[in-house]
Amino acid sequence: MTDSIDVTGRLRKMPAEAGNPVAYTLAVGDTRVPMNDLIGKKLRLDFEGVIRCINCDRTTKKSFNQGFCYPCFRKLAACDSCIMSPEKCHFHLGTCREPEWGEANCMVEHVVYLANSSGLKVGITRGTQVPTRWIDQGAVDAIPMLRVSSRYLAGLAEVACKSHVADRTNWRAMLKGDVPELDLVEERQRILALVRDDLDELTRQHGQDSLRIVDEASLGLGYPVQVWPAKVKTHNLDKTPEVEGLLEGIKGQYLMLDTGVINIRKFTGYEVRFRVLD
Repeated sequence: MTDSIDVTGRLRKMPAEAGNPVAYTLAVGDTRVPMNDLIGKKLRLDFEGVIRCINCDRTTKKSFNQGFCYPCFRKLAACDSCIMSPEKCHFHLGTCREPEWGEANCMVEHVVYLANSSGLKVGITRGTQVPTRWIDQGAVDAIPMLRVSSRYLAGLAEVACKSHVADRTNWRAMLKGDVPELDLVEERQRILALVRDDLDELTRQHGQDSLRIVDEASLGLGYPVQVWPAKVKTHNLDKTPEVEGLLEGIKGQYLMLDTGVINIRKFTGYEVRFRVLD
């Protein structure tokens, strides 16, 4: 029964499965709570004052990079600046923080894509992270544009595209459901024509097999939302450790309550108590 849910544990990013709508699960410790069933229910989330690093499990006063303590933030390849700016990858220079991690996560096929989250944007992700990455961004539609041999090459291709299309989501517009209709097949053709010379040069430098244009279909995504907020107010567990409200929707990594929205991914590693109140 949903009214008997009362669990305590460390928050993680919400797992999600593509569907109509997307199916969300809240990960609290070892418990997995199906969230779509709770739309229309009153929820409460209490931060218990403890943050634990998702890598080493040590207690930390502040979370870095969505769940890490400062030593891990400084040490791990997953927290290096090239993760946010992949065109700055330095693996080939022999200075990767964790070469084995880099081999497994960066020197693998990546997808350069177009998505419609709050308007047209370009992005990159590992091939294995499609469509998870699109869901986490709250995209209503997304389409692969290029498949490339590494994260570094994906970053270089993305830089070329950013001269013509944004690489950011307006998360407030995304949460309001204020998303224009776009023909992503047409937009893909337009962007590819604009960056043709850049892609030819990347192919020349990195090899014919390193980059290929794809003609894959777009994927439309719907989200479990009953009410779109007219104004987006955010909850912050660091400032207000008690969050309570009626769950009106879920999109991206946000729970949309009638009292405001909360980005669950932002509070990865926080020890919380999660309850359904009615």
